[in-house]
Parts: sequence; C-alpha cells; structure tokens
Amino acid sequence: MAAVTPETKPPTTAMRRTLGVRDGIAIAASSTAATTSIGIGMGVLALYAGRQTPALLIVAVLPILGIALSYARLNRTEPNCGNGYTWVGRSIGAWPGFLTGWVVLVANVVFMAYTSAVTGSVILQFAGKLGLHRLFGVALDPGSTGVSTVIGLAALVLVTVTAVTGVRSATRLQWVLLMFEYAVLLVFCTWAIVSGDQPFSWRWLDPFAIGSVHSLAQGLVLAVFVFWGWDAAFTVNEETKNASDASRGGFIALLAMLGLLVFAAIAFQRAMSNDELIEQGPQALTRLGAMLAPEPWASLPLAALMCSAFASLQSAVIPTARGALAMGRDRTLGRLWTKVHPRYGSPAAGTVLIMAMSAAVAVLAVGIPRINLMILTAVNSIGLIVALYYGLTALACAVRFRGALREGPLEALRGVLVPGAGALVLFGLGIYLAYQYATMSDHFEASPDNGWFMLLIPTLFVLTGLVAAAVAKWRRRSPYFATGRGTDADALALPMDTPQPPATAP
Repeated sequence: MAAVTPETKPPTTAMRRTLGVRDGIAIAASSTAATTSIGIGMGVLALYAGRQTPALLIVAVLPILGIALSYARLNRTEPNCGNGYTWVGRSIGAWPGFLTGWVVLVANVVFMAYTSAVTGSVILQFAGKLGLHRLFGVALDPGSTGVSTVIGLAALVLVTVTAVTGVRSATRLQWVLLMFEYAVLLVFCTWAIVSGDQPFSWRWLDPFAIGSVHSLAQGLVLAVFVFWGWDAAFTVNEETKNASDASRGGFIALLAMLGLLVFAAIAFQRAMSNDELIEQGPQALTRLGAMLAPEPWASLPLAALMCSAFASLQSAVIPTARGALAMGRDRTLGRLWTKVHPRYGSPAAGTVLIMAMSAAVAVLAVGIPRINLMILTAVNSIGLIVALYYGLTALACAVRFRGALREGPLEALRGVLVPGAGALVLFGLGIYLAYQYATMSDHFEASPDNGWFMLLIPTLFVLTGLVAAAVAKWRRRSPYFATGRGTDADALALPMDTPQPPATAP
C-alpha cells in the first residue's frame, strides 16, 4: 500500500458530509414554507391578482425554473455553500458577486424578523382559542406587531439552538413538521374544493385576465417571494455527500411547492370570495379551518401554520449562516463567521449572530403597528431583492457557459438561453416596479402603500452592500476582490479539521 504523502493526502473538510437528497429536500421545502406562504400569502396575492392567483403562480414559476436550471448547472461545476456569491464573483465580477452574497444575507435576516412575528401571531391565535386573551394586563392581540414580536423572539431563540446543534438533527425535525403540515394542508384544501360554494372558473387559470400590467408585475414579485427558498438546498454543499443531491433536493422542493400553491389557491377561491380573502389577510388559513370544521379540528390548519413557521425560521438561519461562512472564508466578512462548533460541526457563531440581527430588525419593525401591514412591507421589499440576486446568478450561468452556443441547440438552450431569459425577466420586473414605486407617491411615509418607502428598503440593502464591499476590498484586503473566486470547504483550516478523540465509555 502506497504511503500517504502531503501531496497525496486527501484534503481535510471543515464540515461533516453527512447529508443526502432527503435532507436537501427537507431544507429546501422548509425554506419555501408552503403552509406559511399559503396561510399569509393568498390574501396578499388576491389583492393584486384577484381570481387569477392560480394563473399568476404558474406564470411566476417559469423564470424561477430557469434560475433553478442555472443553479443546478453551476453547482455541478463548482459546489460551494456561497453559491451565488461565489458563482457571480467568478463569472461577472467581484463587486456584483459580493452584492449577491450580501443581499441574500440581509434578505434572510429581514425574512427571519418578520417570520418570527408571524410565528408569534400564530401562537397568540392559539392562545385566543384556549380563552387566554390578556396576560399581565397586556392584550394578546395576534394582529399586533409588538405583542407578536415578543412571542416570536422566543421562537427565534429556540430554532437557533436547534440549528447550532447541527443540520442533520434539524432536518429530522423538519421532516416531521413537513409531513404534518402537508397532510393537514392537503386534507383541508381538498375539502374546500369539494364543498366550496364559490363557482370554479377556467378564467382563474388565465393570466391575461389580470386587471393591469402593474397588478401583474406586483403580483409576480410577490409570487417570486412565495417560491423563494428552494435554493437553500445549495447552501449545504459542504455537508452533502454528493453535489447532485443538492440540485435534486432544490428541484423537487420547487415543483412540490408549485403544485401545493396552485392547488391551495383554487381551494381558497372555492371557499371564499376575493373580498373575503383580502379582508382575512394573514389569517386566511385559520378562517378556512373555521369554515370547514368544528373545534378541535378547525384548529389543525393553525397548528400546521405554526409548524411551518417554526420550520421556515429554522431553515432560514441554516443557509444564511453557511452563506456568511463562505464570505468569511474569503475575508469579505469577518473571521467570526468561519467559527465552526467543535462538536456539532455547524457555523455556530454566525448562526447566533444572525439570530441577534434578526431580533434587532424585528424590534425595529414594531414601528409598523399592524402585522398584516408589516408582512406586506417585508414581502414587497424582499421580493425585489430576490429578483435581483436570482437574476445575477442566472446571468452568471449564461456568461460562464456561453461556449455552449457552439455545442448545439440543446446545450445552448440549457446553458445560455434559458438562464439568460430568466435573468432578463427578473431584471425587467425589478426595473419596472422600481420605476412605479418612484412615481406613485409625492411624499415619504412609512407605509406599504407609499412608493418611496417601498423603494427605500431594497435601496438600503444595495447601498449597505456597496459599503460593506468597500470595507472588504480596501480594509480587509480580501483576495476575493483580486480574483473573484471564492474559496471552498477544503481551502481553509477550520476548527472541525482538528481530529477529535473518540468518545470513551463512562
């Protein structure tokens, strides 16, 4: 047997490769949070798309499928937990690459902040069903952003603890939550389709029946946000046995999400009028349960919504910490983000820091008094940012594989034309809506119907990213800005590289 020399020695890995395709599906499906998206999103989508919400969801998934193909192709050639940050930096340039990683980090922090408030609101709804409406003189109003946030922060701490203890244990919990919430969702949506008193119309599947171009564009951004999360499967490459498992997990979660969303949209419209859907807002799923079943069965959709909110919180902190880990390896972020727990093999310091930042944003969001207004503000803002970084990643795919144009029609379609078309659609959508926001209001007001306020939040995302990039380039002197190439799991010695002594029996 040949001796192992430094040249032939297998590279060490910073994180344990224990995950398979099932784990990727669990992470991606939990991140897309079907039940949460359905429970709080149907009313928002009905506001813009009306009864054409099912059609809007089908149209919205088309550019997303192009983005998913881009992710899969790039991941085959360069698996990295930094994914878009690494791929865009290498293919287009370090500045847009850093911006891709930055907006993903910030968008997830905001998402976790508002999702924690949603989780608190669901818990308060449960408390109301149990007859608990006041505590220590405080009204337990599930529609109050302040009270919901306080409860939600406790949930945020809990999911952070489970995320620190390792992805494998987290995915086991997520599978249990997913099976429960999907079963409840399918049963109640089927019940609504069968027993609903609103007549079905094929026009529900006609995107040309949507009232205006602005409504279509706004609805598409919201729908892009609703689908957002399938790419979380690509952020655990360093912990996945095979890079193709990440691709399969992301695709399966995305297609399952499409089926569930369209099915649920039809079910909600069979049970409620458009005005009722809009009025119910984030409590539409709770209302559906009450319409179809007596207690305690009517509370099952609410329980499914709570499971989904917990799972999406947990699955959001996992990929966010790993994206920041990739940036920390390149010194575009501080070394704190690269600290891996010696026992659990997870980026524990980054996970806790993300939780703290999300908690701070959640507290700031208390300034928006009603939770439905806070949700609308967050969804619109994050939707624009998601369109930006998905578009950049798809463009990176088209640029990197432009040589496929000479390899035949099929390769050109897969490597360049489909990713390029997805990027153009999302960029065009973002530019159109940015223009609409800039011209719809004549004064500034912290309200989701004020165009300047809606434009301010994604603008701050980008501007803070440019400042952080400048710090990384000129103060930290990150090599990323010289090469545009991100490091991989084997390029940096992290705490998990140190061999751990075997456990001994007591």
